[in-house]
Amino acid sequence: MNNLFVYCEIEDGMIADVSLELLTKGRTLANQLNCRLEAVVAGCNLSDTEKQVIPCGVEMPTVHNDIGIQIMPYGVDVLHIFDDERLYPYTSLPHASILVKLFEEEKPQICLMGATVIGRDLGPRVSSALGSGLTADCTSLEIGLHEDRKQGKIYDNLLYQIRPAFGGNIIATIINPDHRPQMATVREGVMKKERVDPDYHGEIIRHDVSKYVSDDDFIVQVMERHVTKAKHNLKGASVIISGGYGVGSKENFSLLFDLAKTLNAEVGASRAAVDAGFCDHDRQIGQTGLTVRPKLYIACGISGQIQHIAGMQESAMIISINNDPNAPINAIADYIVTGAIEEVIPKMIKFYKKNSK
Repeated sequence: MNNLFVYCEIEDGMIADVSLELLTKGRTLANQLNCRLEAVVAGCNLSDTEKQVIPCGVEMPTVHNDIGIQIMPYGVDVLHIFDDERLYPYTSLPHASILVKLFEEEKPQICLMGATVIGRDLGPRVSSALGSGLTADCTSLEIGLHEDRKQGKIYDNLLYQIRPAFGGNIIATIINPDHRPQMATVREGVMKKERVDPDYHGEIIRHDVSKYVSDDDFIVQVMERHVTKAKHNLKGASVIISGGYGVGSKENFSLLFDLAKTLNAEVGASRAAVDAGFCDHDRQIGQTGLTVRPKLYIACGISGQIQHIAGMQESAMIISINNDPNAPINAIADYIVTGAIEEVIPKMIKFYKKNSK
């Protein structure tokens, strides 16, 4: 088995953030395995796609059905491009056919996808067709070995696919020792997105799409699409005020919005707060919501169950405001304020209004 592949999602000509995050993590894993990192992009009008993983200002020659050597700051060794007007917007059959046939040719040892609507549709189709395994919604990926004492075998360089299980009550490490590729989906925001090397050189291969798909793959056509933009920018916010069930009521939750307005921040919520009707579901942070990593995360009335911590533990600084001094979230907090939300938050608003420029 050969290299590590990342399937890159495209929306309006842009590679999704979760895919860039997986390229960053994939480079680290590929270095450990001493193999190449390869990326796959399928869509239409992809002539500028490589610029998203290549520094601005680099002159790129036109390459058709051939290999071109380019600079890849995300550490990509090979970028596979499948450009056809029928490949966008995404539909299941042609994209699955492309990956299945490409993987049959290249025989990758690992394939990573985003745990998105597309990844959750495409991943199972590809793994089923190849007789491989798939672990969904991973929160961490590592390389390690496994000793099967019953069979007396030692498997080296396995992908440890780590994710919460049983409702978040345990952290499970899942391995796939005998089948390839080892496949996993990862949620957006779990991994860091960063350029590995501004001078890293890789190859670009533009494939003949007709060799990988048939007319039958396009039996489903998208007649109309409606994309609703998010009402907030939680994923990009540098400061997040997040509330849990301990906030007490929807009325008390409005205090968090007042503080957020003062700090130019966004408001998030735990699942318990959302289930109680204190806040809208699209603001939910945690295992079944969004994963965020702001510079400052203020947790208000949040107990700190593992499901919520999985979505915010990478925050640069965490402040916990809770009337329970023994709340689990205090164990990962940088600062702890013990007190009732309805007393502490108004004092913070008053202080910041007075002292902020």
